[in-house]
Amino acid sequence: MYLGIDLGTSEVKALVIDESGEIVTSHSAPLTLQRPHPHWSEQSPQAWWEATHYLMATLKEKCEQHWAAIKAIGLCGQMHGAVLLDAAGEVIRPAILWNDTRSALECAELEEIAPELHSIAGNLAMPGFTAPKLLWVRRQEPDNFKRIDTVLLPKDYLRWQMTGKKISDMSDSAGTLWLDVARRDWSDALLEKCGLSRRNMPELVEGCDISATLAPEIAKRWGLNPSVVVAGGGGDNAVSAIGVGAVNPGDAFISLGTSGVLFVVNEAYRPAPASAVHAFCHVLPDRWHQMSVMLSAASCLQWFCRLVGITEAALLEEVAQLSDSQRANAPMFLPYLSGERTPHNDPDAKGMFHGLTHASNRATMGYAVLEGVNFGLADGLHVLQESGTHLAQCSLVGGGARSPLWAQLLADVLNISVVTHEGGETSGALGAARLACLAAGKDLATVCKKPEINQTWRARPVQHKSLLKRYTQFKSLYENDLNFRND
Repeated sequence: MYLGIDLGTSEVKALVIDESGEIVTSHSAPLTLQRPHPHWSEQSPQAWWEATHYLMATLKEKCEQHWAAIKAIGLCGQMHGAVLLDAAGEVIRPAILWNDTRSALECAELEEIAPELHSIAGNLAMPGFTAPKLLWVRRQEPDNFKRIDTVLLPKDYLRWQMTGKKISDMSDSAGTLWLDVARRDWSDALLEKCGLSRRNMPELVEGCDISATLAPEIAKRWGLNPSVVVAGGGGDNAVSAIGVGAVNPGDAFISLGTSGVLFVVNEAYRPAPASAVHAFCHVLPDRWHQMSVMLSAASCLQWFCRLVGITEAALLEEVAQLSDSQRANAPMFLPYLSGERTPHNDPDAKGMFHGLTHASNRATMGYAVLEGVNFGLADGLHVLQESGTHLAQCSLVGGGARSPLWAQLLADVLNISVVTHEGGETSGALGAARLACLAAGKDLATVCKKPEINQTWRARPVQHKSLLKRYTQFKSLYENDLNFRND
């Protein structure tokens, strides 16, 4: 038996698979997010750890007879978060998360003081990444900065609590802006620009390798054998790729979670920082990947549902009843509720409904939200194509994968085939469990087979042509808003 733990933004999910890779049981625990000031997004690392304890107790109860057979644990986690520990191992302040955009000024500073950034880290300095967060702490919270002994990423904080070892992997560390992504090692030069050194960083392993074993006291508390090994694990998108079998060059998927991601596996390091495309290490040795990332995807739908007082399922049902004419005349929606990364790298971008009339209602506005998120993903696809990456088909994972309406609209907007898989909404936790299998010595080709396809959604030429007109208007709305803000 193998256990995967996925530390997300809205929940921690854990999943157990058996020797044949079949899911035995899973469970999740919700998390809350704090926004004490505009642009801020924080969480308590202790809350992650408490949720993990709860999940272990729950899963043990759900599969009591198999629990002791667990041989390895894999970790998956939200990327870029800054967990700051002092010399005693105490958390200095709440973790600053990936969707926190307070450090825009520090991004400009990093670009100026580290001209080698793009060639080494392969990415633009964006507020979501870890390095600018540390520059912000150094400037705004100098007493906290002086106390820093170690900087950990979110899932690596869980590993430290589980094993007593400060270790990270290549895929997650590539999102800090401190990794030499081609060499798969820390960059002393980039660390020095932020007032840090290797001494403040965890050791590095590949995501499919063994990182440590469970600490005896944790093994006893969880009812597991202390010989259980913990895989290196990885950032959420790279691990989700393992969950859907995206391990070979050209394999791709779209994740519709809190954020929206278009992920493509590459055989070599292929940076394209000018377009705000992310180039990171994969969780497997000698593999890399590109991503386009939008900061608000399914979270836009959740926000709108809270606003109008309806469940997501009920709203999607209302949207499904709309006629083609109602959709063609629906308002436009810009999904920039947390600013935006690819392709704009604009932390000050704002969300917007445009074109409201007396005919606008909850369903047409709900449709506009889905469409606007898909148009944001289309922006990302276009810059990936401009970098030389071309796709004909994508797997769809994350919570949005549960909606046939959303999947078909996505295929129509992007003009590619979209496939959904059995258990696609659990791909991060499944990928983590698969990494546990690899760390325990199982074969890559056997472990990382693609899950069975549930359904294929093909682009419809008539609908694509109609959506292209609205997409052109979508792009002009952002440009007009940007011009207004710059005047």
